[in-house]
Amino acid sequence: MTPASARAVRAVTPGTARPTRADLAAAADRTIPDVLAPRLAVLFVGINPGLWSAATGWHFARPGNRFWPALHTGGFTPRLLHPSEQDELPALGLGISNMAARASARADELSAEELLAGAAILTDKVDRYRPRWVAVVGVTAYRIGFQRPKATFGPQPESLAGARLWVLPNPSGLNAHFTPVTLGAAFAELRVATGLPDRRPT
Repeated sequence: MTPASARAVRAVTPGTARPTRADLAAAADRTIPDVLAPRLAVLFVGINPGLWSAATGWHFARPGNRFWPALHTGGFTPRLLHPSEQDELPALGLGISNMAARASARADELSAEELLAGAAILTDKVDRYRPRWVAVVGVTAYRIGFQRPKATFGPQPESLAGARLWVLPNPSGLNAHFTPVTLGAAFAELRVATGLPDRRPT
């Protein structure tokens, strides 16, 4: 957990209610804890928490975000997990962090300086927790934060503190370039590369 995430405050009790408009407004700039454990198979790295995530304490929590469906369709989880079940991920060898800690309504509200600083923090985190793979969920944030302006989706030629790097599409519902099917296929391609089994029931 970073010092910023230690200051996180959960405004909505898990499982009790959807965040109100006031809850979401109050969630701006809040931080939420990572889902982390040593030596994970894959650490998924979002751009930054959205307001729904900051209000609930759950990563990729906004309705319409396709991270959790893509994780299941890609074979990483045996069933579709709800964001509130995020703490089940480490037992599957998976974790979640973010490029930038503070929550915002849109990722494009982040400055280049925040993404550069976040990349440095992430590098230290990877060095400390030693995941085998780091999958950044958003190519634009990756290009800016790691100063790789020509980076594309898929495996990256460089490593990060000893971890293999992969760039996935942003699962936000605002990303119209990827359908649920093509997003799930992108996640499945990563899973195959990692050597993890397809955990979906046959």
